[in-house]
Amino acid sequence: MPVDQEEERDASAIASAEFDAAALDLEELQRLGAILDCRPVSLEGRSVAVELAERLLYVRTKDGTTAPLRANRVQRLFERRRGEKNIVLKARQLGLTTWTAARFFLKTITRPGTLTLQVAHTQEAAEEIFRIVHRFYDWLPEELREGALRTSRANARQIVFPELDAQYRVVTAGDRNAGRGLTVQNLHCSELARWPGDPAEILAGLRAALAPRAEVILESTPEGVGGCFYDEWQHAYETGMVRHFFPWWLEARYRGRAVDATSLNEEERALMARERLDLRQIGFRRDVLANLRGLARQEFAEDAESCFLASGESVFELSAVDARLAFAPASVESRRNGQLEIWLPPVQGRRYLVAVDPAGGGSEGDYSAAQVVDVETGMQCAEFAAHVGGVELAKTITELAHEYNGAVLVIERNNHGTGVLALCESVCGYGRIYREHNAGWGQLGWLTTSVSRPAVLGRLNAALVENAGLFMSRKLLAELRSFIRHADGSTGAAGGTHDDRVMAMAIGLAARAEVAAAGGDPVVRCELGK
Repeated sequence: MPVDQEEERDASAIASAEFDAAALDLEELQRLGAILDCRPVSLEGRSVAVELAERLLYVRTKDGTTAPLRANRVQRLFERRRGEKNIVLKARQLGLTTWTAARFFLKTITRPGTLTLQVAHTQEAAEEIFRIVHRFYDWLPEELREGALRTSRANARQIVFPELDAQYRVVTAGDRNAGRGLTVQNLHCSELARWPGDPAEILAGLRAALAPRAEVILESTPEGVGGCFYDEWQHAYETGMVRHFFPWWLEARYRGRAVDATSLNEEERALMARERLDLRQIGFRRDVLANLRGLARQEFAEDAESCFLASGESVFELSAVDARLAFAPASVESRRNGQLEIWLPPVQGRRYLVAVDPAGGGSEGDYSAAQVVDVETGMQCAEFAAHVGGVELAKTITELAHEYNGAVLVIERNNHGTGVLALCESVCGYGRIYREHNAGWGQLGWLTTSVSRPAVLGRLNAALVENAGLFMSRKLLAELRSFIRHADGSTGAAGGTHDDRVMAMAIGLAARAEVAAAGGDPVVRCELGK
C-alpha cells in the first residue's frame, strides 16, 4: 500500500529509538491504524503492523518467560502474502494463532468501531488464545491502559475499549450463538478442521455476521480428507480466498540430532535439495516418522495434499502418488480463475484426446472434469474442472478439443453425458467424438459399467506405478489419494471429497489405447459419416 509523506513520518516515528508507546493518544493510535498495512521506505519492506507489534506487544516464550514479540519466519511470510480473505494450512505450532491475535489486537486498538472475533475449537483453546490477548493488553504501558485504551469490561471472553467503541471477543465453535447479532470486522477461525458439530453450518453463520471488507483467517492443521476445512481449502480459488501453506521446516526449532550424510535415502536427498534442508532437520524428520508413524504427514505437513489422510483402504498406490506430489510441476498457464490449467500446450502434428466426466452443473455436488491426454505418450497435458454443465460445458470442451489440434472427444455418456454429447454434436458442431468400438456403428460416448469401471481404474493405477511422471495435476493426485475402497466393497471418493478428475483420466487412458491403435477411424464420428 503506497504511503504519503505524513504517513511516512508516522511510520518513521515507530522505527526511531525515541518512539514512546506510553505517549500515544487516541488520535495517534487512529493514525497508526490507518497505515497498519503500509510498507514505508523507512521500515525497509516491513509493514507498520509488524513494526508496531514488535514495539508494543509481549508474548510468553517457550521457556516460560515474557518477552517482546518478534515475528518469526512463518509470521513474516503470512504478513507478506496476506489478503482480505485467507485460509491457512499448516504444520503444528508455527505461531500463526499468536500472530493472528497480535494483528487483530492492533487493529482493534487503533481502528474505532472494530469488533474482532476469534473462534477456537475447544474451551481450553479459547482460554489459551485469550491469555495471549490479555498478555498483550496487560503489558501495554500503564499510561495507555489508563488513558486511550482503558477498558469497561475485561473478562474471560471479552475486552471492551469504550474510547474506541471497539471490542475483542474469543468464543468456542460449540457456542451456537457465536457471532449472532454482531457485525464483525476481523474473524479468525482457529483449528477449523477440529470444530465440533456441523462446522460448515457454524461457519456460514459467522460469515453472515461479517462486515463489508472484513478480514477473515481460516486456519488449521489438517485432519483427514473431507470436512469443512478440507472443502474450504479445495475450493479456495473459487471463493477468492488466499491460500497459505506452511510446512514444518519453516519453524527454526524443528531440528534434531544431525544424521550421517551417508545414511540419506533417495527421498531425503531429494527433500534436502528441493527445500534446502540440513542434516539436523532430516534428523528431526526421522524422529517424527518413528514416533508418529502414519500421523506424521498430518501433524508435520510437508505438502498440501498428502497431509490430508484418507480413512479406508486406498485404491491407488499411495507411495507412487506421494512421490509424484513431491515433484509435480506448476502449470504454465491458468485460465478461468484456475478451472483450466495447462502444462503442455498443443504441438503441431501431435494427436490428443479430451476425456470428459460430465456433471449437471450448479454450485454444489460433483464437478464436470476434462483431461487432455497426448495419444502417443499418455501424458496429461491440461485439466479442466468446474461446476458447469449443459451448453457451457459443451462449448468449453469443444473449444479445448479444437485448441488441441481437433482432439477426439471422449465423453462419458452415463447420466448427464447423453445431453452433453448431443450438444457437442448439434449446437457446437463438433464431429470428432468417440464412438464405442464394436461390430456395428456403436453409440456415441463412453459407457462406464460395473464391469468396465474396475478395468479402467486398474489401468490408471498401473500407469501411476509404471510412470507417475505422466500426471501433472496436484489436484488429480489429491483425488487419487482420497479414492478409497469403502466398507461395502465399492470404490470412490472418501466422504466430502471428489473423484471427477480421477474418472476423467481413467476414461482417457482407457480410450487412448483404442484411439492410438485405430488411428481414429473406427471410433471417431467424423470418420464415419461427417
